[in-house]
Amino acid sequence: MPVLTRVLGAVTAAYSVTIVAAPRVLAKPCGLTTASGGVSADVRTLIAGIGARDAAIGLAMLFAPAGKPLRFALGARVASDAADAVVFGTGLPDRSARKKVAAFAVTWAALCAASALAP
Repeated sequence: MPVLTRVLGAVTAAYSVTIVAAPRVLAKPCGLTTASGGVSADVRTLIAGIGARDAAIGLAMLFAPAGKPLRFALGARVASDAADAVVFGTGLPDRSARKKVAAFAVTWAALCAASALAP
């Protein structure tokens, strides 16, 4: 588990820092940009919260000691992605974005969960 899980943690942390710095990276596929392609203050706040949560989880996946602490971090990642799939998959205002964003979140949750089985 540790090698793949640690790589997924690093990717999670890097993406999370990216969306905090450039919220449009997440807002656009979610259909949450303004008519001019910008990102409102409210959406920036939402994305910053998601990014901070995911950066913390990603760093935990990267640096937690093997065993129970790493499994706990991995479980937090899977649970967060599953929750994102439900919330965004049912609540985004853009119907076409719902399926796309939910599928991405489910795929990432499954990949992270599968990493628990990797050597």
